Amino acid sequence: MSKNVLVTGAAQGIGKAIALRLAADGHDVAVNDIAANEAALKAVAEQIRAEGRRSAAVTADVSDPDSVSGMVAETVRAFGSLDVMIANAGIAQVLPLLEVTPADWDRMMAINARGIFLCYQAAAKQMIAQGGGGKIIGAASIVAHRPFALLGHYSASKWAVRGLTQAAAMEWAEHGITVNAYCPGIVGTAMWDLIDEKLAESEGLRKGQAIEKYSNLIHLGRVSVPEDVASYVSYLASPDSDYMTGQSVMIDGGIQFA
Repeated sequence: MSKNVLVTGAAQGIGKAIALRLAADGHDVAVNDIAANEAALKAVAEQIRAEGRRSAAVTADVSDPDSVSGMVAETVRAFGSLDVMIANAGIAQVLPLLEVTPADWDRMMAINARGIFLCYQAAAKQMIAQGGGGKIIGAASIVAHRPFALLGHYSASKWAVRGLTQAAAMEWAEHGITVNAYCPGIVGTAMWDLIDEKLAESEGLRKGQAIEKYSNLIHLGRVSVPEDVASYVSYLASPDSDYMTGQSVMIDGGIQFA
């Protein structure tokens, strides 16, 4: 059955792959990103419409409460309801903890933790107002289970998502809302290009060598692509996952085992 979906951080990378996969699954998909990425975001919306599905490109800052509320309202105006929220938007920064400034910490938490919280909350309020039922899905990370050195404040933000996901699942189950998170490992995206570059600098390696080093941890023998993550989110958005809630599952090719 077709659902009305909102995907944040959808102009590129994992968010874009999720949006396109859910459109291919037969859903109508609103896509969000910041204003600086508006051109790429509109292109994703056009791809979704080319699949024969409805779409809307909604620019918003997920760290701002009014912006998030407006984003949800615009999605509902476009589609009539919100059935699935994919809180995907996030940032990364590679720094030793001794060099992380309060401003670095606050920015990481504002987007990766507060942004997820605001999206979860706004979506839940809308779903409850509709009469209950829905799926809320958030972006965590392998570092929500296994922190990496030089990614300390990023790891902390993703641990926050994991805890928030469990608490939200408990509180909103009575409304028929499930809440789960996905935890990618090493993915071939612009974010991991940046992580590779900074890790290489800190470890005295050439660009590309750091990701190669950490890729040796992957039992399935390859770095993942955004579509690997999108396939799992497709399951979370489907009726097949109706009895699953409060989980943060790793999609990492076998780096870390729960």
